[in-house]
Amino acid sequence: MIYRAATADPADLDRALAYPADGPVAALTPDRVREELAANQIRPEWIWFAEDEDGRLLARALWWGRADSERPVALDCLHVRADVADPAALAAGLLAAGHAAFGKAPVYNLSLPRDWRADAELVAAVAWRQEAAYRAGLTQEIERLRYEWTPAAGTAEPTGRLVFREGTDEEFLDGFARLSRGSLDLNTQQELAVTTEEEFAKDDFAYYLDCPGERSWWRLAHLPDGTLAGMAIPSATPYHRNVGYLGVVPEQRGKGLIDEVLAEITRFHAAAGADRITATTDTVNVPMAAAFDRAGYEVTEIRLVLERPAGA
Repeated sequence: MIYRAATADPADLDRALAYPADGPVAALTPDRVREELAANQIRPEWIWFAEDEDGRLLARALWWGRADSERPVALDCLHVRADVADPAALAAGLLAAGHAAFGKAPVYNLSLPRDWRADAELVAAVAWRQEAAYRAGLTQEIERLRYEWTPAAGTAEPTGRLVFREGTDEEFLDGFARLSRGSLDLNTQQELAVTTEEEFAKDDFAYYLDCPGERSWWRLAHLPDGTLAGMAIPSATPYHRNVGYLGVVPEQRGKGLIDEVLAEITRFHAAAGADRITATTDTVNVPMAAAFDRAGYEVTEIRLVLERPAGA
């Protein structure tokens, strides 16, 4: 078996676009792949094939990154031909080869319908992908709800319960650390098991600073008496506005203030003319999911995220 990037032959990109990505797990369309290639968000060296001795493509993987990414950020598509006897083994080899070339193991994002577990064919297609990811070292699994807001949902007026203002880098670093305490976010819990609050805060700060949104959008949330209540960090993706990061400090939780923070982010993006705002939260983070529901955000898909464990 030969595992390689789509860089050996001028015809490789055509072969990648023509690859029959059949089966119940959705794939990017050829037109969408062309758009991503043109935007430098999918690159020939991030498209990988599993090829037999006769040159027949048995599997294809598409990794994605931002236009300025040095390495891919996530695996978006993984497909193996239906006549392959052990798709998990073949796909695991393909992922391992890609990871070795990249010098890292990007996360694998599987986008699924909300009721995917009711479809036996889809469950089986997800299962071999999970097995392949596990074998390639992506053994941490988190299931997330992907939410979307559109202008039809409207925005809530400020209630005066919170006051929002700009803050210094030091204030936001302190906020990231404080908001991480007792968080229901699984990634946060796993990271804090292997690092300090301070290091975690620095990583979170750097992550959101590197996102397409602007640092000037960030806001601290205070009670009217000046007590810190939380943070609102509107952000963006290469495609649309995004909720980014939001939270309430532990001592202020359970008072409905998360609704105020989310409403501020929604108003901010809506005022800028956003026709779509996306957000994600873990399925186990019931309070956050309920806040999105109350704010008129709707679930558009389940995102199954497979990645290396924190510290691995």
